[in-house]
Amino acid sequence: MFFGHNSNEPTVRKRAHAFAASGMDVVKIMPHRGPVRPDESDLISLGTTQDGAYFTRVLTLMKSGFLSAKTFPQLHQIDVIYARNLDMLACAHAFRRFHKLRVPVIYEVLDIHPKMIGNSAQSKALRRLERALMRRSHALVYSSPRYIENYFDVYHPGDYQRYYWANRLAADDVDERQQQLPTAQQGPIKLGWVGNLRCRKSMNLLKQLGGMFSPHLEIVIHGYPANTVFPDFAAEISQAKGMTYFGPYDRATEVADVYTGLDLIWAADWFESDQNSIWQIPNRIYEGGFFGVPALTLEGTETARVVSDWQSGWAFRDPAEHTVPALVKRLLSARCEIEACSRNLMALPRDVFVEKPGELRQLIEQIMATSQAA
Repeated sequence: MFFGHNSNEPTVRKRAHAFAASGMDVVKIMPHRGPVRPDESDLISLGTTQDGAYFTRVLTLMKSGFLSAKTFPQLHQIDVIYARNLDMLACAHAFRRFHKLRVPVIYEVLDIHPKMIGNSAQSKALRRLERALMRRSHALVYSSPRYIENYFDVYHPGDYQRYYWANRLAADDVDERQQQLPTAQQGPIKLGWVGNLRCRKSMNLLKQLGGMFSPHLEIVIHGYPANTVFPDFAAEISQAKGMTYFGPYDRATEVADVYTGLDLIWAADWFESDQNSIWQIPNRIYEGGFFGVPALTLEGTETARVVSDWQSGWAFRDPAEHTVPALVKRLLSARCEIEACSRNLMALPRDVFVEKPGELRQLIEQIMATSQAA
């Protein structure tokens, strides 16, 4: 059983798809932002919710504890509960207690919300809640080592069994790899900004690059703009030189169409510049890496460490307004550097970027076995 914060959110859909691809039956208990998608036959809806309304949605979410097995027969066949983010972990435990279930609860963290960090009364209260729920949970699944180093080991030392799970592509998201060298000596270099689009500074920098280097550089954008940051994303792009927005994409079926033909991916982020932007490893690193597309990222971040380990891109320093144009200018005249990084990526094993068939199921079974032995 999978508790997620929004059934329409791409990373939630990606994880549900990965469970299914790994041979598990998935029942989703989730709210949704916008209409329920027609392919959500396995969804038990908790109603609509809104982006950022963390406290006003609590009553709606907590009704998950009172779902009836008579209404939803699939509730009789639960082996494990998987919850993403703190609010859904609370829902998962309410559900487990109400139904008197003796199944493990797994807590997945793909980012650390700013409200969880600091010394405010609100942050301390949220961490107390998190600590209490983690002590009742059986495992923490995390996607970046810095989440442990900078948050969990600081605020919750010794409160959890932890399992690292890289934010890779699902086993059947992509076919066999085909060597692509995205550095044709003719034509513009294509720089892709792909995925969750929420960083205003990134937008401003990419607009600057488009204005400076078009037509020799094209900014290609695919993904999901945050309405709270970009009220009219498409209109803003339409007025920018050298930039094209192709809209959202389905990670399960369209990822090859998005990355094939790109020369570089943009992997810098200042949305939560003191915390999550530094700690995270975005999934565009794995997606782009699979297709041999090197990355541009910010020095000092966990993303930059990965890019350095893979020898697959460039980490620039702040102030980015000065260092990034200089880097792009160099790459425009030295495309052999891009080709070398692309070759490095294609030389890495497939499972660096893509989950092995059944691998996610093995992780869940390992956690279940550990919880039974405890």
